[in-house]
Amino acid sequence: MFFVRPIARNDLPAVLALSERTGDGLTTLPADREQLAARIERSLASFAGTSEKAATTFMFVLVDREGGGSEERVVGISAIEAAVGLTEPWYNYHVGTLVHASRALGVYTVAPTLFLSNDHTGHTELCSLFLDQGYRRARNGPLLSKARLIFIAEFADRFAPKLIAELRGRVDAAGTSPFWEGLGRHFFAIDYRRADYLTGTGQKSFIAELMPRHPVYVKLLPEAARAAIGEVHADTLPARAMLEQEGFRYEGYVDIFDAGPTVECATANVDAVRRSGVMPCTLGEEDPVPDSLTDDILWLVCNRRFEGFRALLAAAPARVDRFPLLPYAAEALGVSEGDSVRAVALSPRDR
Repeated sequence: MFFVRPIARNDLPAVLALSERTGDGLTTLPADREQLAARIERSLASFAGTSEKAATTFMFVLVDREGGGSEERVVGISAIEAAVGLTEPWYNYHVGTLVHASRALGVYTVAPTLFLSNDHTGHTELCSLFLDQGYRRARNGPLLSKARLIFIAEFADRFAPKLIAELRGRVDAAGTSPFWEGLGRHFFAIDYRRADYLTGTGQKSFIAELMPRHPVYVKLLPEAARAAIGEVHADTLPARAMLEQEGFRYEGYVDIFDAGPTVECATANVDAVRRSGVMPCTLGEEDPVPDSLTDDILWLVCNRRFEGFRALLAAAPARVDRFPLLPYAAEALGVSEGDSVRAVALSPRDR
């Protein structure tokens, strides 16, 4: 069975192995043991309630507990940064326009431009989503991603009024970003992978030192760079669709390196947050009837513990007052008969 839990210190080797398979563009999950270990320690401090707001991060892992035993295999990771940009500037480009007009010449032009921005400072970021290729099946992706939303719903006072998610931009098989080649390389004189790695390991001062401060005219960029603005990496298309189903929208902000879009939504308006509910659970016997032969839908269910947070998928009727859990699911969540759980239908169309 699969469930999501907070990351533990001894998950480091497994998470490092996952980070080595992420490819380019996932800057919040660098393949660097020291950086990952430090981030895990930040997460542990955050779950312990001892971190400062600017350093608060919550990291989660998706684990496969084979055969219902005690042995766990870490197969995915996701995270939440509670408030970005409070210790160092949070940069992105805002896609805007400048109008040039001459009444004497009868000329009126609208020029798309990129403005360097820190507009998302203080917002909560969903980040570091990566699932092992061999486990991209059986709704594992939605479980790993949306477990963060139900965690935010349960502990809303710990997060900002707005959620954002930076999505990986267009990068080819060789790790080349057309946007970087068309713009960033001219100012940084390093390749995309190097800039990506430095950002992921916390070495961001070069951005402020070298980034152009004036608006960039989009029409002056090569065609490939222009076409990449607001587009996502092929592997990120499912994640974008999933977030958009929950109410996230692209509002014209893109990454300064690969031009991947940032999507955003008011925390209270995220569908899974808004429509999740708390109810007591009831334990039943093992059900021999396959889910495909019942009218049940899949629910995302979590316990209501902070440090001991657990989330998983469970089948249940579309309308319930007491959430029915099979014994193995209750054991994974750490709940007993009558304990309360938070639940929401996994698919927005079932809510």
